[in-house]
Amino acid sequence: MRLVTVAHGTRTPEGNRVAAELTAAAGARLGWHATTSYVELCAPLFADVVARTAEPTVVVPLLLSTGFHLRQDLPAAVDASERADLVRLGDSLGPDPLLAAAQVERLREGGATPDQPVVLIAAGSSDPLATADLEGAAALLAEAWGAPVRLATMSGLGTRPEHVVRSGDAVSPYLLATGHFHRKARHVALEAGASVVADVIGPHPLLVDLICSRARALARAIVV
Repeated sequence: MRLVTVAHGTRTPEGNRVAAELTAAAGARLGWHATTSYVELCAPLFADVVARTAEPTVVVPLLLSTGFHLRQDLPAAVDASERADLVRLGDSLGPDPLLAAAQVERLREGGATPDQPVVLIAAGSSDPLATADLEGAAALLAEAWGAPVRLATMSGLGTRPEHVVRSGDAVSPYLLATGHFHRKARHVALEAGASVVADVIGPHPLLVDLICSRARALARAIVV
């Protein structure tokens, strides 16, 4: 069995390394060969990786919510591969309680205190289904954190951070890796008065748990 992950890709090398670290950790735990791929901006591209598939392969997108890539780009690449019958493509990672638990740890590491109001800042999307995913993620974080969580998005549908973040808030970037959106979210949040801006989720062990769980479920659906 082979694990292929697919991240969005960024021009920030550190951001791309997060996907590689998560993939290596999940592959080692599963005992499977594992390959990291990207939608764009970084090699290898997912379309190139899946086109060469010749063994049972599960694809776990390292994307936190649904959107154009998950609903069109990635399925089209799988369908165009020579052995599409050997490939199973998973859904977005979020919303999921394991992601919320990882965010809680990042908030605590950043200095957020119990009962402090939190703003979840996401990259955003023009897809209404993605908005529903983000609202679900905010609800899960509120449950895990035990205090109100408001949602802001950097692009697409939703309200921008400068109109959501209040003085004294803690901010949880709903991002796997650093890059343009992370840098901008941090700057805008601090300008708006946030007292704590947590780190991105990054290669957190709970995220490795989630990837492995998704991979095993997909593998059970492959009939060789």
